[in-house]
Amino acid sequence: MEIYQLEILRELGTLGSVTAVADSLRVTPSAVSQQLTALQRGFRAPLTRRAGRTLVLTEAGHALARAGTGVIEAMAAAAGAVEAFEQEPAGIVTVSGFHSASQAIFGGLLGELRSVEAAPDLRLSDEDVAQEEFPLLTASYDLVIAHRLEHSPPWPEAGLRVIPLAQEPLDVALPAGHPLTDKDHLTPSDVAGEAWVTSRAGYSPDDLLGAIAAVADRSVKVVHRINDYGSVASIVATGDAIGMVPRYTVGSALAGLELRPLRGVNATRAIDLLTRPETLHRRSVQVTVTALRTAMSRLVQAGEARR
Repeated sequence: MEIYQLEILRELGTLGSVTAVADSLRVTPSAVSQQLTALQRGFRAPLTRRAGRTLVLTEAGHALARAGTGVIEAMAAAAGAVEAFEQEPAGIVTVSGFHSASQAIFGGLLGELRSVEAAPDLRLSDEDVAQEEFPLLTASYDLVIAHRLEHSPPWPEAGLRVIPLAQEPLDVALPAGHPLTDKDHLTPSDVAGEAWVTSRAGYSPDDLLGAIAAVADRSVKVVHRINDYGSVASIVATGDAIGMVPRYTVGSALAGLELRPLRGVNATRAIDLLTRPETLHRRSVQVTVTALRTAMSRLVQAGEARR
């Protein structure tokens, strides 16, 4: 039993003929008859009968039509509630970001939304996961700020929408006075022989370090594995190791360090916003997406100005 079938039954009781129902619903009489036949299969009592050449409702049909009216009204109310929810700009929006992005962008996001009338009510969280786990977070959050290296597998297409935020280079971080600071840019051969602080396996810096080793055709010495870029920066500043850090989303943690772009490997990561398709129908989510894109754009401008 479907809502459309109940609507046809109700219209037959009101209009009195299949032809009139077909004209009202802008379908063929044959389509109306087919839907009535399909509805009848769910009941033992006849819902319609012939009165001459006209098909009319039986008492059972009238009873179902009356009950169906309540169902139709309830579904319309439910649809209206969903539509109102989708159009409400001040609804709750849950946002997750990986650590460096959340540290860099959440403040800017909140700042952007202060100027929005009836702004969304944000619930912010940080989730530091490997790349393949980011899409799974859309089951728990409306919006997920995620990252992946450009040469890594793309995000899955099924049941996911991807909104690009930025293309962020990962630069080599050097302590002040390091001999490599004399160069404008660095190659895998320049840095492969250094001691390194990098991330745990499965995260962008470690993946990139593997690419450096492959291009330089030599193993690299990893002395520290830390996922927090602030801690990475503090270690690099001591001169104990060098590291890879993102250009835009680390900010003040890079004070006192020297950054150099890396040539010879693709040292860029995509920062994307992941969400489920139905989530984007909500006005509150659309407003949040716009604010996120603006906040990220400001981070990119500030990062390029620091170079």
